[in-house]
Amino acid sequence: MKRIITLIAVMAMAVLSLMAQEPAEEPQEVQEAQEPAEEPQEVQEAQQPEGKQRRKPGEVQTLFDSNRGSGGYGAFTIGYTQIDGRDAFLMGGRGAWVIGHGFGLGLGGYGFVNDPVYDAVDDLNYSLMGGYGGLVMEPIIMGWLPVHLSFPILIGAGGVANTSYSANWNDPYEHHPGSFEGATAFFVAEGGIELEFNLVRFFRLALYSSYRYTSDIIMPNTSMDTPVDALKGWSYGITFKFGSF
Repeated sequence: MKRIITLIAVMAMAVLSLMAQEPAEEPQEVQEAQEPAEEPQEVQEAQQPEGKQRRKPGEVQTLFDSNRGSGGYGAFTIGYTQIDGRDAFLMGGRGAWVIGHGFGLGLGGYGFVNDPVYDAVDDLNYSLMGGYGGLVMEPIIMGWLPVHLSFPILIGAGGVANTSYSANWNDPYEHHPGSFEGATAFFVAEGGIELEFNLVRFFRLALYSSYRYTSDIIMPNTSMDTPVDALKGWSYGITFKFGSF
């Protein structure tokens, strides 16, 4: 009898020991209630940083991602250059679409006129005037900084004319209203560097220097000889930009 009681006591202790080691299993309903609810996909995408949102399956990726932001600006330029070895006034403008805050793509155009040279034989002043324009590409380096650099490049075409007008505007008998002695077209490629200042969000001021390369200028049968490289040279000036950068 004592052996049976001892055996029962040992078995009871073993069962109690096993029950103490195994935690009680919670009901399935309690486990599901404790699990965090999964957020909808739209909420998860909205919480991701801008520019890193999850793409939908099969969505086409592009070089110019709209998530990076874009803008545009219009600008006008006043500058100094030399045309045919004489001082010249340069003025123009451009407009560009700014892609990803780091690259501008647009169109630009400029006009110029140089100081006249007097011909005593004809008693006339001769001056070169013309213009050029084309496609503008502009890498912008760290444009979010208050002071930064950009590198506008223009590729296009233009025209130049040799003009003459009276040497004495006060004498009505010697007045010559002006005429074109000759004209020609040319190819132009101009690259420059701009030091830009972000004055306010919509306005930038830039100091620039650029070099203008053109095809040879050939104007036969004119009173004044024009060198073939008359339009090649450096330009300096200031540019005013207005827009969303």
